[in-house]
Amino acid sequence: MAVGNDLPTARRTIDATGLTLSPGFIDMHAHSDLQILANPDHTAKVSQGVTLEVLGQDGLSFAPIDDPTRAAIRRQIAGWNGEPDDFDFSWSTVAGYLDRLDQGIACNAAYLVPQGTLRMMVVGTENRPATPAELAQMVDLLTQALRDGAVGMSSGLTYTPGMFATTDELVELCRVVAQYGGYYAPHQRSYGQGALGAYGEMVEVARRSGCALHLTHAVMNFAPNQGRGADLVAMIDKALGDGLDVTTDTYPYLPGATTLAATLPSWTAEGGPDAQLDRLRDPATRARIAHEMEQVGSDGCHGCVIEWDTIEIGGVRNPALGDAVGRTVAALAADSGKRATDVFFDLLIADDLGTSILQHVGHEDNVRTIMQHPSHTGGSDAILVGGKPHPRSWGTFPRYLGRYVRELGVLELADCIHHLTGRAARRLRLTDRGLVRVGYHADLVLFDAETVHDTATFDNPRQQAEGIPYVFVNGVPVIDDGHRTDDLPGRAIRRTDV
Repeated sequence: MAVGNDLPTARRTIDATGLTLSPGFIDMHAHSDLQILANPDHTAKVSQGVTLEVLGQDGLSFAPIDDPTRAAIRRQIAGWNGEPDDFDFSWSTVAGYLDRLDQGIACNAAYLVPQGTLRMMVVGTENRPATPAELAQMVDLLTQALRDGAVGMSSGLTYTPGMFATTDELVELCRVVAQYGGYYAPHQRSYGQGALGAYGEMVEVARRSGCALHLTHAVMNFAPNQGRGADLVAMIDKALGDGLDVTTDTYPYLPGATTLAATLPSWTAEGGPDAQLDRLRDPATRARIAHEMEQVGSDGCHGCVIEWDTIEIGGVRNPALGDAVGRTVAALAADSGKRATDVFFDLLIADDLGTSILQHVGHEDNVRTIMQHPSHTGGSDAILVGGKPHPRSWGTFPRYLGRYVRELGVLELADCIHHLTGRAARRLRLTDRGLVRVGYHADLVLFDAETVHDTATFDNPRQQAEGIPYVFVNGVPVIDDGHRTDDLPGRAIRRTDV
């Protein structure tokens, strides 16, 4: 492909009358780490116009890794990645994982080093500060991963064991990330009761380490944060004014998505999944957990008292539990005559902690306020597995264009496209993607600005968007006249490429 007026004769001409040409959309927060390999068709993403996604999110992923950690991580985040049959985990390093991506994927992919995985490899699942020797070992692993091509580091500070890292530990790791020109993408310690304080800690990490900061799935959720999106924006503006490099990403929906086990108090996860399951079977411990979750507000629920009617089952590992999918914990409790906490505990035990959920705790005013900020980019936070995954897995990018541009006018079309393309490419320090320009890779989308919209719903989430007839990855059509082709032209985007 080429751009300009004096062009060579084309092998094929597409009539784009009435369509808008855009750079390919960049998903700054994706959970396709295994699914992009196990199911390389990847229609959910490329049909939205996504031509690049950033993997390794929330501090838990599969490179670098050793065998014991791989087994634990697979079990812990099965609700994010599924359990692909006969899957070949032939890599242990970031270089190996990126090489595996290069064997054939639908769209391009960049990778963040998962801080929680580093900690599990070195410290285990204990709730304690890392020793100097352990921190030095994590620094060595991180350094090699960045040399291998990772674009930065992620954390999951409400997930075991990343949550056990101190601020000082995060600062030391981020100093290494900064040396390699990467960025830090934390899932912070709270998006609820302590959200602003948690954002403040991340800004402090950036300030002390000199590392670029990307506040991923930047939301202000739960009842205490109604109408407080402007407070987060003010904090970001202050950090930018102080010279810090800060960006954000969001998804244009109100519910979030995670694993059911993530709502448990963090102390229950010490010692790993088997120890956690033993605690869930013990009557006295169950009573303690129930009190903390329903009366006090556990850190697993971001400091807020849990509301069982907001917890909807999105997917299960155990097929025998399929009837729970699409139901709230409150509804399951009403039907069974059990206490909601007992339904919760029993489901986690029967599903070996593999249950995924949608959590209906967002606020529309906050979503709109944050997406309008100049630091904003798009990130789906998409989980592709489960009986009823979040519709953002198929609808994030067309929803921005249809609902928030055309219908609501929250963003102007050109500005929105820049949020989803050029601005994200700048965060990734890409010099040859994110724009339609001579010399750039032909990651392109043709869409109808008058009709583009998401069709995925909470009841029927696996629905292809309308109004996006053509998507090209590295100049090769992956969506052609609305249909997925057989091509796999994507490749790994390494830090050394930028």
